[in-house]
Amino acid sequence: MNVKLVESLVQLIESLDIEEYALLQDKLQNRMIQKTAGVCGGHACIRQTRIPVWTVISLQLQGADYQEIIRNFPSLTIPDLSAVQAYYENNKSEIDRAIASHQDDADIEIND
Repeated sequence: MNVKLVESLVQLIESLDIEEYALLQDKLQNRMIQKTAGVCGGHACIRQTRIPVWTVISLQLQGADYQEIIRNFPSLTIPDLSAVQAYYENNKSEIDRAIASHQDDADIEIND
């Protein structure tokens, strides 16, 4: 790990005014959610985990809290879950459609 680089970044971040800091946070949060063709059906996933946003949101809608989700997906962090929530707030219809389509798939499998 490059400690000097990290220290320099911290100093730089601390020098940002509030608007610049908010922009940085927004850009970092946006990078935590990725869509990659051919991965998880092209659905938005958390960083490089192959865990779709719709899966986490579906669990939350069923009553799971952050701690339960992290127990089930130990590679996730609180910042990951915050990014999921922000992505959902900005892309609600996309995620709701994904949840509904996967629910339809589950219903078909159960009824077959």
